[in-house]
Amino acid sequence: FDIKEGRIFTFHLRKGHKWSDGEPFTAEDFRYFWEDFATNKEVSKGGPPVVMLVDGEAPVFEILGETTVRYTWSKPNPHFLAALAGASPLYIYRPAHYMKRFHKKYAKPDQLEKLVKQHKQRNWVALQYNVGRQYKNNNPDLPTLQPWVLTTRPPSDRFVFERNAYFHRVDANGLQLPYIDRWIMGIAATKLIPAKVGTGDSDLQAHALAFNNATFLKESEKRNDYTLRLWRTARGSQIALFPNLNTTDEAWRPLVRDPNFRRALSLAVDREDINDSVYFGMAIESNNTVLPASPLYDEKYTTKWATFDPDKANKLLDGMGLTKRNDDGIRLLPNGAPMELILESASEQGEQADVLQLIGESWYEIGIKLHSRILQRETFRNRVFSGATVMSAWSGLENGVPGPHSSPDELAPTSQMQYHWPKWGQHYETGGKAGSPIDLTEAKELSALNAAWMRATSPEQKQGIWKEMLDIYCDQVFSIGTVSGILQPVVVSNRLRNVPEEGIYNWDPGSHFGIYRPDTFWFADGGQK
Repeated sequence: FDIKEGRIFTFHLRKGHKWSDGEPFTAEDFRYFWEDFATNKEVSKGGPPVVMLVDGEAPVFEILGETTVRYTWSKPNPHFLAALAGASPLYIYRPAHYMKRFHKKYAKPDQLEKLVKQHKQRNWVALQYNVGRQYKNNNPDLPTLQPWVLTTRPPSDRFVFERNAYFHRVDANGLQLPYIDRWIMGIAATKLIPAKVGTGDSDLQAHALAFNNATFLKESEKRNDYTLRLWRTARGSQIALFPNLNTTDEAWRPLVRDPNFRRALSLAVDREDINDSVYFGMAIESNNTVLPASPLYDEKYTTKWATFDPDKANKLLDGMGLTKRNDDGIRLLPNGAPMELILESASEQGEQADVLQLIGESWYEIGIKLHSRILQRETFRNRVFSGATVMSAWSGLENGVPGPHSSPDELAPTSQMQYHWPKWGQHYETGGKAGSPIDLTEAKELSALNAAWMRATSPEQKQGIWKEMLDIYCDQVFSIGTVSGILQPVVVSNRLRNVPEEGIYNWDPGSHFGIYRPDTFWFADGGQK
């Protein structure tokens, strides 16, 4: 690809590149996505993906040849390439030869209606989404460019992926990748996975393995012919707390929107105790911020309002007028109710209950009683999005090792999936069509700085903006970090080769194992699955 002025992107496709069904991968697949999907108002009512808009402006799309396409904006779009390479990538192409049969522009009405009924969809638009989810990968008939092709139709507790005979990559010796012919993915309850892995049931596993499983897994290494490796994670915080600044709870809303309240809560978290008790002292006690491995790191981001100081926390709360307590020593809300804070989560991290228990014990000392409520993920998210949740627990910043050219989106309201300001994030994502406009000064500053980063052209400008955003984010304690740099257990069969001894286990950037190219993994005994 070629880039000019950060705003003109020209992509040259490999000649002979094919989809997994053998059909050519060409500019037509890009045209179909852009004209028949992304900018088709009947299909994409919200318009093109947000990352393809710069100040609301969509690019000019051009086909320059059978294997060449161009996207042109009037201003730089620094998010575009990163989005294409993300863990949940921006797909700017679709297999047109397959998708056209589900589009009313190309299909005969009676045949299209038959397909709608066959797939149990409400109309042809819903059908387009249902059969064409490249990221979700739930349709075995959908052609792909990936190393392996799904062959199992969901639902199932055992998914099989077969080698893509048309995969484009080759190794240094000219051998076509991937080396492994078949991957089998078993679905099991999270709590059962460590035990199954410990008996040698998996050739490669990290998901659902927690640091507290490491001892058990290490003891079973020789007996079950695998090796336990410990990779560092790169999140800003393994577990973070998110005061919901958009909560509709009138008793708690003024408090969680007050920075001194958030600072008091953070000062009352005993991170050293959490590190020693849950992570054997091997983690980094920190805010939810960038890690030492990041070129943007500064120790002040790690420690600002994050040093255990219950006396200072008490003074901050007293200074807010929260001086009345009941007979149990629990402070009273302005309406006279005890300060019993319900923290909601989907509990997807095995050690979360232990961490929250320790936080609850230290918060009790400053007059706040913590209750933890575990919910099913969809219910949890809907409650956060609606404002019903006052505070939630989730993992911290996904990218704890950014550089100046990394997007600072996570530090500003840009997504509904940000649990501390979901309605502001939704407002940004939808261009003001949903959610609520930002009504907090410091959050507005972060949003403005994020926009300024988009326009910045030099590394120095981008780094300066990052530093300002990190300063504001940490000082305002928009989220409360605990510890970071956790060691992630990774179990690798002794048959499996080319898996790094040391690595970083992270979703984005990294795609977990994806960054280490699983298409180059191979079995030493000649096995193919």
